[in-house]
Amino acid sequence: MMPMTISKLARAAGVNVETIRYYQRRGLIEQPEKPAQGYRTYPPATLTRIRFIRRAQELGFSLEDIDHLLAMEDQPCAQARELAQQKLAQVQAKLHDLQQLAGALSKLVSQCEHNPDLSHCPLVQTLSKDSQLKNGD
Repeated sequence: MMPMTISKLARAAGVNVETIRYYQRRGLIEQPEKPAQGYRTYPPATLTRIRFIRRAQELGFSLEDIDHLLAMEDQPCAQARELAQQKLAQVQAKLHDLQQLAGALSKLVSQCEHNPDLSHCPLVQTLSKDSQLKNGD
């Protein structure tokens, strides 16, 4: 693969040119030297690194986390595993919260479906009572 200009790199990575510039400012990728004439060109390794960053983001890692992962590239796996375990715990906690939210919403939808009183809506009534939501009602 040949070196690429920033626009070709962005297209190949599926990101915006500004994303590449932002990653450069954050120190996640290096900005090549600008030649006296012409455009900066990026080596194929930069595309690989951007793809790494994007995949890590899809797994929920922040750019700060990704910076730490990149710094661990040539080190034993223990630190990376610890960071991944922390991320996994966060995801599991979010899943738990989402499951509780789904249960509460399911209950509200069911109340609406079985509401014999057309003069009021149990969903709206429940949402207007702050204390009931906090108690899981």
